[in-house]
Amino acid sequence: MRTGYEFRTATPDDVPALVALVESAYRGDVSRQGWTTEADLLQGQRTDAEEVRRVVGAPDSVVLVALDAEEDGRVAACCHVERRGDRAYFGLFAVDPTRQGDGLGKKMLARAEEVARATWGSTHLEMTVIRQRTDLIAYYLRRGYVDTERRTPFPYGDERFGLPQRDDLEFTLLEKPLG
Repeated sequence: MRTGYEFRTATPDDVPALVALVESAYRGDVSRQGWTTEADLLQGQRTDAEEVRRVVGAPDSVVLVALDAEEDGRVAACCHVERRGDRAYFGLFAVDPTRQGDGLGKKMLARAEEVARATWGSTHLEMTVIRQRTDLIAYYLRRGYVDTERRTPFPYGDERFGLPQRDDLEFTLLEKPLG
């Protein structure tokens, strides 16, 4: 179990490493080393450099990274937090598949919650998760998130979100009060 991580805000120089990390955590055979893979639900890309560059530089937005001190500062985890009125949105969450299960994801999620609360005074943190990802939803429920039962359709036909392997995908909105 690794414990030496440095947390900081991402810069434009981090974009290639962030794209590679997100892709490795969710798509393709490499993602199967961890438990967050979506490879059986979606093929194709999860994100691209243009989208990551956009959120890194957006106002009321921060991309957090965890750097592995034992591997010369390699990006081991990331997430995006965006202010949306009195709430914040959490996304682009990825942990290197070889580091999943060592507590890094919990630390990253806690930092995102703190950023939302301390930086913007957000009252809730929200996220969307593919409803069929019951293991991932259970992970968030154990951390105090609630399934709002609000569903939104998966954007079929928009390859920026991947190539669906089934026809029943949809998102569910999870939220947690930050009080």
